[in-house]
Amino acid sequence: MTKTNLIWHKVAEPGEVGEGRVKSAVAGRQTVALTHFDGAYAAMDNKCPHQGGPLGEGSIEKGVDGKCWLRCPWHGWDFDPLTGKPPGGHEDTGQEMYPVEVREDGVYVGVAEQPPRVRTVSDVMVETMVNWGVTSVFGMVGHSNLGFSDALRVQAEAGKLNYYGIRHEGAAAFAISGYGKLTGHPAGALTIAGPGATNLLTGLWDAKVDGAPALALTGQVQEQVIGVHAFQDIDLEAAFEAVCEFSETVHPSSDLPQLVTQAIKTAIVKRGVGHLILPDNVQPRPADEGLMPQTPAGRMANPAIAPPAEDLAEAAEMLAGAKRPMIIVGYGALNGMDEVIALAETLNAPVATTFKAKGQIADAHPLAAGVMGRSGTPIASWFMNEADLLLVFGASFSDHTGIYEGARIIQVDTDPMKIAKRHPVTAPVLGDVGVTARLMREAVSGKAVAKDLRAEVAERWTLWRAEKAKRISEDRGKGLSAAALFDALTRLAPDDAILPVDVGNNTYSFGRYFEPSWKQRVLMSGYLGSIGFSYPAAMGAWAATQDREEFRGRKVISVSGDGGFGQYAMELTTAVKYNMNICHVLMNNSQLGKISKEQRVGEFPVWETDLVNPSFAGFARACGAKGFLVRSLEDLDAALAEAIAHNGPALVEVITDPELM
Repeated sequence: MTKTNLIWHKVAEPGEVGEGRVKSAVAGRQTVALTHFDGAYAAMDNKCPHQGGPLGEGSIEKGVDGKCWLRCPWHGWDFDPLTGKPPGGHEDTGQEMYPVEVREDGVYVGVAEQPPRVRTVSDVMVETMVNWGVTSVFGMVGHSNLGFSDALRVQAEAGKLNYYGIRHEGAAAFAISGYGKLTGHPAGALTIAGPGATNLLTGLWDAKVDGAPALALTGQVQEQVIGVHAFQDIDLEAAFEAVCEFSETVHPSSDLPQLVTQAIKTAIVKRGVGHLILPDNVQPRPADEGLMPQTPAGRMANPAIAPPAEDLAEAAEMLAGAKRPMIIVGYGALNGMDEVIALAETLNAPVATTFKAKGQIADAHPLAAGVMGRSGTPIASWFMNEADLLLVFGASFSDHTGIYEGARIIQVDTDPMKIAKRHPVTAPVLGDVGVTARLMREAVSGKAVAKDLRAEVAERWTLWRAEKAKRISEDRGKGLSAAALFDALTRLAPDDAILPVDVGNNTYSFGRYFEPSWKQRVLMSGYLGSIGFSYPAAMGAWAATQDREEFRGRKVISVSGDGGFGQYAMELTTAVKYNMNICHVLMNNSQLGKISKEQRVGEFPVWETDLVNPSFAGFARACGAKGFLVRSLEDLDAALAEAIAHNGPALVEVITDPELM
């Protein structure tokens, strides 16, 4: 290589590479092995021709022939440290060499100007993702996804995509589950083959069972070694089959844009996981000339389907004749709540929510009855017990919710498999929640005979709030009560906050005591009930505030216990790295409180539920976040207010009494 038209890059400081030593260095986009031997410097291609071993991580050793050789650290192949030639004197073989200059300020290597980057099949796939609005990706770059990662880099540097490097792939899966629950649109999770991919499974199951769209992008070993027990070779199609609505391996002959479109469209329409398996050798292949990314144009139909006229008429007749109807809404009613509330006001019917739907109607609404079930309020159960008709929108009748199956029930859902899933209902109605609620309101307007229950709702809230006030002041000297914490959070959280909550006693207490506004959104691990959900989900929610206009500027406040936060505590460093505006409220009672309680209720001795914790506030500060420790009620409001106001990651550790939940 001549020294003309070279670009020179400094690769080492003066004296950095000692005599008889070697190091890896980067000169532009070229990685070299820089050697210092016999008083001279040399630079050769860092990649061993055998299996790509990094020569710069090797050593210069004396061989049996008495000569010194640069030895590859992987399999011991030898090269002359100054010429790059292998033993045997083969002049036409050996490593490519690069010019070296030793200057006053260090050692420089000259490389030719790099040719323009070749557009790859991964570029086409990522461009299709961006066209479909998949603009947040959480993941870990690794050896079996480097080609695809580079395509993500190109889009990120162009400002079309946000990439977040996480500390554990499980956090990436929960992050995209939280993103999907909040937005109804998928984000991506990128992993390597083998363990990176399998680490996604728990979070993807959370997305699947709660109906959240998600896109998994897993690297894979090279196609030629799939199935022959190569390093990190597992059958990813089999491993992901049960959790995915769509899962396909990308082959060189695949219709690449169509595969990406199918994965994303399936995730959105079926509200589940789309999965693409990306063999290492396929990712960097040059794209065929003229291969274009796809867009969603002309591929998505309006899902707002009206119910059959006869089913609507039957339901409307039942509603018009009910004297004490009650409406129960689940997570599936999220996008139809304006029409549901308008129907409730026409019927004078109280509205309760399932726990997953908490916040879909403000507790301050004169017809709001709070949350049903184990995590709920006595208000909701009171009105259900007194109702002569239950109108249920978008709920699946889980045991946790406890909807009385012996009641007269009208059930409305867009998914026919959700209707009468557990037991028969009086009137099953298939249709979009918003459309159906509007048609019901029009059908019963002026005909309903239901009693106006607003005064009764207000009376029940007065009784419950009086009980909560008593619990706020309880103090056994072992920490704050949950009622006190969530009273403060109710007062201090912004009206449009996004609130991911974890699993455990903290969750039950949040459901019972926190009173949401109608603009706030609550995210949780519903059917899977996976501890550790809240903080990664908060990262996903924050990502949505960056790339989706409808969530721009909204504060993310997550809640967990000490057990839940410990699952993914190191993701706090991820939040610091990207300056994620997340306030985390951590209830520290030094135990798995919910399990301790279940052991006692089941007449088991409490065993192995105690936890050894660090100072979580100190840990937050060590990670570069704001950290606050609250031990008394007097300090609570100020700490919460400062943490919520902070524009960046903050953690409020609240010492709580496990008996005052």
